[in-house]
Amino acid sequence: MPRRRLPAVARAALAALALLAGACGGTGEVEEAPQAATATPGTPATPGPTPEASPVRDSESPVAATTTPEATSEPTPTADASPISDAEALELMRSLGGEQALPSARDALDRILAAGDERFVAVLVEVMWARGVGLVPEGLPPEDYAAALTQLTGEDLGLGLRRWFVWYGATSIAPPPGYTSWKGRLLSGIDEGFAAFLQDGRPTTIRTEEIVWGGVPIDGIPSLDNPATVAPDESYLEPTDAVFGIVVNGEARAYPLRILDWHELVNDVLGGVPVSLAYCPLCGSGIAYDGRAPNGQTYTFGTSGLLYRSNKLMYDRVTRTLWNQLTGEPVLGSLAGERDAEGEPLRLTLLPVVVTTWGDWRAQHPETTVLDFDTGFARPYEPGLPYGNYFQSRGTMFPIWNRSDVVDAKDFVYGLRVGGDRKAYPFLVLTEEVVVNDTVGEQPVLLVAARGEVITEGVHREPPSPNAYYSGAEVRAFERGDHRFEPGEDPDTLRDAGGGEWQVTEEAVIGPNGERLERIAGHLAYWFGWYSFYPETEVYGLD
Repeated sequence: MPRRRLPAVARAALAALALLAGACGGTGEVEEAPQAATATPGTPATPGPTPEASPVRDSESPVAATTTPEATSEPTPTADASPISDAEALELMRSLGGEQALPSARDALDRILAAGDERFVAVLVEVMWARGVGLVPEGLPPEDYAAALTQLTGEDLGLGLRRWFVWYGATSIAPPPGYTSWKGRLLSGIDEGFAAFLQDGRPTTIRTEEIVWGGVPIDGIPSLDNPATVAPDESYLEPTDAVFGIVVNGEARAYPLRILDWHELVNDVLGGVPVSLAYCPLCGSGIAYDGRAPNGQTYTFGTSGLLYRSNKLMYDRVTRTLWNQLTGEPVLGSLAGERDAEGEPLRLTLLPVVVTTWGDWRAQHPETTVLDFDTGFARPYEPGLPYGNYFQSRGTMFPIWNRSDVVDAKDFVYGLRVGGDRKAYPFLVLTEEVVVNDTVGEQPVLLVAARGEVITEGVHREPPSPNAYYSGAEVRAFERGDHRFEPGEDPDTLRDAGGGEWQVTEEAVIGPNGERLERIAGHLAYWFGWYSFYPETEVYGLD
């Protein structure tokens, strides 16, 4: 029988169920035991409790138990053990996903186990999750799928979906043909548009098995498009409020994090340039992109409702291709794999952006505008809502399989991409050294972090509230030429080796004789987010 479409009320209940599950998921560090969070900014953090899922995020399914289920999925003695053809694989997936009654879910599972077909590992993980949240209302209990996964893989990971995602991500297993469209149809029980995003015929540069639902439908986190702004004298902000600051062609604008936490995307025009400020609270990255792509097309973006490695997948409104928020590259859809005129992979151009306080930004740019509090959406734009506890904790909401412990997962780093080279600068090192003279690849670079860290005093729906957490630091990067610099008399000046005074501006560092060292665009991100997509990165200060 066809899988039943969940009505609106049931979909809302499903989202609520996923929300409740977020409070009992894991931190993303599979073996980490939850402890009370006691850290405040400026002190080493201790492992905190699993972060509460925000109103717009899902963390883990309700079946995420740590006990090993009783193995109930041994194939029947009469099950066919011959290899499974691609056509049959599609029929088996349809049965497991509730799209058809025959073969039954039990018979389909028995057939897979008899054939020992590990291509179905991703399928069984998806169905185990879908059964746990009620997306597939009929079928086998999640325990049977967990036991089958153990039999196929030899891994005893029980009902812990995080553990299965982490294990699978590190493998090279490929799912059966038809998997991506099958997954899209499965998720269409939440939003019919997911089936249009996830199709086998669409080009892709990523493993679609790693795409997960983020807890909201398409545009469930609404972007701000050409938002209204106000003058600084009309601002509602406190001097300590964190903002993203951008200057394009001399026009300055502040985008408060207390608003971006609820919207994550702003499609704007600044200095005559289309700008998309793409913010992923999950990986701590706010990145400004020039909307004019190298292929000659101008794009604006929306929220897909899907995630990849705990990072936001946004979509463009021209082709509805999915884009990686952190890399600025199309990853699934007609633009995926496209190259520019120079033969390089299509990638949006970075624009410089800083995280600073409203007081510091306004002092540096008295002519700035700022987003109007009246966005047209009814949201409680208080600092700390909805992610305050997540920002304060050390845990991640979603599983991350490719990780490095050379920096703590949720410590901020400032990432630079220069040519084909990548380098990360730990936030705490930058704010301690203030001025960094370094090289990325063959490019001498200068980083300035003269105003220290930005700490937000926020509130949250549940304890600890109020809470304090890092929002980042005001970091700018520039070309360095053959100079070396040290801090000057104030945060906006530097001294070169000969004692000459240089001025730090948004566009360049300007020397006493008018020499200019141009700005290099970079951005902050949590270490786990940066490393997930740039594992080849160098890290400053590890020697």
